[in-house]
Amino acid sequence: QQLLRSTMGLSDTRVILVLALMFSTGVLLQLLGCVLWDNWWPMLTGIMYILVPMPYIFFGSTMGDSYSLYGSNLESGWMDAGKFLTGFSAVGSIAIPAVLAHSQVITSGALVMELAAAVMLGATCIVYDYYHSKE
Repeated sequence: QQLLRSTMGLSDTRVILVLALMFSTGVLLQLLGCVLWDNWWPMLTGIMYILVPMPYIFFGSTMGDSYSLYGSNLESGWMDAGKFLTGFSAVGSIAIPAVLAHSQVITSGALVMELAAAVMLGATCIVYDYYHSKE
């Protein structure tokens, strides 16, 4: 326990616990949106949650000096394409439940649960990015 305290501060442990709680809440809302209304179509959004980080992982950021502000090199173009595809996928994770609700495949209650899950999982990513950039 002494070794754990020396390598990881108390605030780091709290951040990890908050991130785990936020992620678990988002996944729970996603599942409840399907189970409570006995309709599994909203689970299509789960596919988008897997696809959202993929472009950023494949084309992601490098912390080196190769990134140009005006996009004059090839590597900058790939990073911009990755960010665009990530944003496109993130919009899709909100649009899929909205389209399903508009076509009356899912109820408005399931839509609210799915959107709450998207907000919670998005907030998890933002909090992680905030604390990761502080280091």
